[in-house]
Amino acid sequence: MINYTRPLEQIRIFSLATVQMRTFHITWLMFFVCFFGWFGLAPLMPAIRTDLGLSKAQIGSIMIASVSSTIFARLLIGKLCDVWGPRKTAVRMLLVGSLPVFLVGLSKDYTSFLLFRLAIGVIGSSFVITQFHTSLMFAAKIRGTANAITAGWGNLGGGVTNMVMPLIFSAIVGFGYTRHEAWRYAMILPGLLMLLVAFLYYTFTRDTPAGNYDDLVNNDDPVNTRPAMRRTDWSVLSDWRITALVLAYAMCFGMEITFDNVAALHFADTFHLSQNYAGFWAGVFGFMNIFARALGGWVSDKAGHRWGMKGKGLLLAGVLLLEGLGLIAFAAAGSFVWAIISMLSFALFLKMANGATYGIVPFVNEKNVGLVSGIVGAGGNLGGMCFGFLFKSESLSYVQAFTYIGITVILVSLLVAMTRFHSPQDNPVLSERSTLIH
Repeated sequence: MINYTRPLEQIRIFSLATVQMRTFHITWLMFFVCFFGWFGLAPLMPAIRTDLGLSKAQIGSIMIASVSSTIFARLLIGKLCDVWGPRKTAVRMLLVGSLPVFLVGLSKDYTSFLLFRLAIGVIGSSFVITQFHTSLMFAAKIRGTANAITAGWGNLGGGVTNMVMPLIFSAIVGFGYTRHEAWRYAMILPGLLMLLVAFLYYTFTRDTPAGNYDDLVNNDDPVNTRPAMRRTDWSVLSDWRITALVLAYAMCFGMEITFDNVAALHFADTFHLSQNYAGFWAGVFGFMNIFARALGGWVSDKAGHRWGMKGKGLLLAGVLLLEGLGLIAFAAAGSFVWAIISMLSFALFLKMANGATYGIVPFVNEKNVGLVSGIVGAGGNLGGMCFGFLFKSESLSYVQAFTYIGITVILVSLLVAMTRFHSPQDNPVLSERSTLIH
């Protein structure tokens, strides 16, 4: 008989009957909507560039701003999930984060637009809430799969945004508004969706299967115990496994948000596509999250069942290696058709690497899952920020930037392959500190 006050051991995709499955669907929807607000401006950059008179260097700085603020926000949100619980944290983040999304249309120049993009980047921290909340709702044997599905479907917002926002822009122009006005009004929709999801999150989810943090009491049952209010354990930063996961996530999710930012511009400038078509093909990249990240988490769970954490680590290294090779092929593409084929190839392995990373995260330090999730998630944005400097450079073309990133991803895959991702489940006497295989 199923105990609905404990983590579920099976994912029932089409069910809303339990709080675990309601939370599952609402938390990925939250991340999806936040992605809509976070990257809603990216496919409109051809119009925004003309309207505000932006240079390549300024566009690069805007890209860096959009992901850099998320680094600090994810570290904070991870800790707040441990202290407040994911439900309160999500609702407050959505309410506060919707403000710059609504107000970015007031931008009049490069500086004001840059500051709004910096503020909007905070909502990218919603990812940490999604991973933390899903980890509480599902048993260890399927946690990697559950995390990967919710994160992947949330990331799908990046693809839908690239496809839909240019259409919304065109519809607003069709109603008689100018291009100057259209991109500003288009951002009202993501803001409204964030408010709607805040209501859903508050009404239909709980912090844990047993109840909200405020309702739980300390007792001998770990499921019905509110997590202790403890000081942040920054000593986890000395654990090489976490460092390796930060680097890995910088290479996969960092590249994903970078591509979400530059893809429409790259296709428009390199292959002379219209804003609508460039947004569509950029959206195809993000749309692969409907299955690819979940596939990475599912395979990670299967590898873990058979080979333990060592199998999970080698899987992550392998998909990172294939991502790097695919990026180099994309950079070398001499035609639009080959560019799309190679984009789909590296996108598959990139998104599988996202899922495989968070197939490991919940197990490296189970006393600080929120903090570790936040640190690794921040690593993804750190990668996106560093990659942004390559695309900002006047001396580097976008093609050169993609090539250098591909090489870097391959090098990181080798480091991950050498990392020993043991856990207490593999061997109870292993220490929590990791080592490198010599």
